[in-house]
Amino acid sequence: MAMRDWSGVHPQAIVHPSAKLADNVTVGPWSYVGPGVEIGEGTEILSHVVIKGPTVIGRNNRIFQFSSIGEECQDKKYAGEPTTLIIGDNNVIRENCTIHRGTVQDRGETAIGSNNLLMAYVHVAHDCTVGNNTILANCATLAGHVSVGDWAILGGGTMVHQFCNIGPHSMSAGGSIVLKDIPAYVMASGQSASPHGINVEGLKRRGFSKDDLLTLRRAYKVIYRQGLTTEQAIEQLAADYGDAALVAPLLDSLRRATRGIIR
Repeated sequence: MAMRDWSGVHPQAIVHPSAKLADNVTVGPWSYVGPGVEIGEGTEILSHVVIKGPTVIGRNNRIFQFSSIGEECQDKKYAGEPTTLIIGDNNVIRENCTIHRGTVQDRGETAIGSNNLLMAYVHVAHDCTVGNNTILANCATLAGHVSVGDWAILGGGTMVHQFCNIGPHSMSAGGSIVLKDIPAYVMASGQSASPHGINVEGLKRRGFSKDDLLTLRRAYKVIYRQGLTTEQAIEQLAADYGDAALVAPLLDSLRRATRGIIR
């Protein structure tokens, strides 16, 4: 990463001399970029943003006003260790988002992938992992150690309990309270959240075929319509579909559900 052209830094911004900004990074007025921060080419930091390190931000991101990125976590066990935040490329982080670094009790890292949209007031707590192409709508809140899979959508005001996994291509309705894992492809809503079928419309938009949707509906019925335990459903799905790529994310969701799945 070439670190040389700071012409995009507004005179009223504060950028620590040790921060590493690539070419074409812009930093708006009254924003603060602290030590231990690296920002990739083409990323735009608007006004009144605070970024603390150790934090690495990739290319072509847009971070809107009053967001707090890379702050110390809200975990009483945290004692100032140099944990990290990693953010990928092409993300949009809207107003008033808060994204905290990790803890040494976990991997020491909070990680957000690429091509994500975090709407206003989203909170991503310590040690979370957010994949690629996700949408976290306004006021969605992730407690510590939460994992969000690729293409997942969390409706506005969704609250996710710590250590929960949100499966790829899943969706939660606005105002949902998620206390257990949402398997891949599943729609969830309620307080606490319960399953409401396969995320058909979302999958159609992403090019899943009619045969794919039929297969996933059948797999959903194995999990939720046959009175099986999660372990029994895993055995049945493995027997029916083997290593089929389509069903693999669903099986992985069930296998990693240490808190159990929504029912």
